[in-house]
Amino acid sequence: MHLKHIKYNPNAGPDGGDGGKGGSVILRGNHNFWTLLHLKYQRHVKAEHGGNGGKDKCHGTDGKDAYIDVPCGTVVYDAETGKYVCDVTYDGQEVVLLKGGRGGLGNFQFRSATNQAPRFAQPGEPMQEMTVILELKLLADVGLVGFPNAGKSTLLSALSNARPKIANYPFTTMEPSLGIVGYREGKSFVMADIPGIIEGASEGRGLGLRFLRHIERNSLLLFMVPGDTDDIKKEYEILLNELQQFNPEMLDKQRVLAVTKCDLLDEELIDMLRDTLPDDLPVVFISAVTGYGLNDLKDILWAELNSESNKLKGITAEDTLVHRDKDMQRFTEELRAEGEDEILYVEEEEDDDIEELEDYELEDVED
Repeated sequence: MHLKHIKYNPNAGPDGGDGGKGGSVILRGNHNFWTLLHLKYQRHVKAEHGGNGGKDKCHGTDGKDAYIDVPCGTVVYDAETGKYVCDVTYDGQEVVLLKGGRGGLGNFQFRSATNQAPRFAQPGEPMQEMTVILELKLLADVGLVGFPNAGKSTLLSALSNARPKIANYPFTTMEPSLGIVGYREGKSFVMADIPGIIEGASEGRGLGLRFLRHIERNSLLLFMVPGDTDDIKKEYEILLNELQQFNPEMLDKQRVLAVTKCDLLDEELIDMLRDTLPDDLPVVFISAVTGYGLNDLKDILWAELNSESNKLKGITAEDTLVHRDKDMQRFTEELRAEGEDEILYVEEEEDDDIEELEDYELEDVED
């Protein structure tokens, strides 16, 4: 609010300028980033405030926007409620996480014939604050799904230069791994290996709950069941049911079934097993140790990835992908398991050693 006073014209009228709008906080997809590690020690991001309006109808400066570069595949949740907020899927995509507040109007904007000298101005909108959870879901063409010790890490190391940990005990893989699989004529595709899934993983058993979200981004799912299993079809149905319980949208993805460890089987037994498997999806028998069937597997994967039905799904997946809200109780348990920072709730304890103060003593005690 400002009233102009100049020589020879002491009642020049109102000339208070408008305030500038505040800056916005914007998420921006950047293909140069592969993890969220650069944000681990940058927990607070603030955009600039808008400048104040000045006299002579001077407009305040607009606050600069704050950009947060994140890798493609980042999903944002509200940390207080666990609600899904937004999704960053491709390079260069910008999503306004918090919009800057509107600047207030100066008293020059409120002049009228009946109020020629308004002595008030409009305040600007207050700033917005928000605490969010950034979660990165791996982007890969093929996702490996199977029980522990199904040979997923062995297959990834045989088809690519990735070197995941391989050992003869369950849950050898404790974190997802990515590998680039070479194909004919210089072509390639990306394969993702996640920790093994057990029955009940969608309800929190084992490690599957923490990593099932990574295969939501995969274009094709490769189910892996060992050949020495008593009932291959039953194990496949258990894995399929866990994915359905976690996110029903996963059933719309292309699927391929690979029977592993076929070096333990002979040709006659393989032919018998082939008749007992489902007919609605491609089935291939492989052995990552001897290399049996690996070329056939790559041919099938490449054909499925480039099929017309899969291309159409890939185009529409960005708009039709359904994100579940985050369970904050389970998220707190994950933070505690990983040793990350979490919100601490401290309860007051009674102390018998504290003496009660008299009324006249309380008057001398400040807050």
